[in-house]
Amino acid sequence: MKRLAIALALSSALALGVPAAASASFETPEAKATAATAAAIARDDMFEAFGTTELKPGKYLWRDVPRDGPPRVVVSLGDQLAFLYFGDRLAAVSTISSGTKKNPTPTGIFPILEKKKMHHSRKYDNAPMPFMQRLDRFGIALHGGHLPGYPASHGCVRLPHQFAAKLFNVTDVGTTVMIGA
Repeated sequence: MKRLAIALALSSALALGVPAAASASFETPEAKATAATAAAIARDDMFEAFGTTELKPGKYLWRDVPRDGPPRVVVSLGDQLAFLYFGDRLAAVSTISSGTKKNPTPTGIFPILEKKKMHHSRKYDNAPMPFMQRLDRFGIALHGGHLPGYPASHGCVRLPHQFAAKLFNVTDVGTTVMIGA
């Protein structure tokens, strides 16, 4: 878990080096590499914390840990998993369904820009997006949704409904979300 702390420290240094007006998200090659490293480390942390590296679609694991730091979310697109940290402590892991090849989920480092308990998509037939946490101005978000066990969204990160609700309750606008390939 200390490796994740180093990756997060690097991401903070990266964030400090980019003017805030330039972009709300960081999709630079450096940010994408930092997010990919964090995702790889999170998989190892999952085994250390929970004794497993696999979950069935729609499942998640959550444990109580001291909240030694702000919440951070790490998403591994390759593993189709999301991880919740408090400081350098892994608190939860969940399966996800990310974007398809036609509508990929962007990688990089994103702050949560907006939160709504119930949102409906303006782009995709008023589709419900419970516990929506917006990551960019184009509609990409974390939210509850269907998890078939493979990438199937229009670019969002779908989460199991119960996990999405719990995650919604521990994050704030500004919480860091790192999405790695």
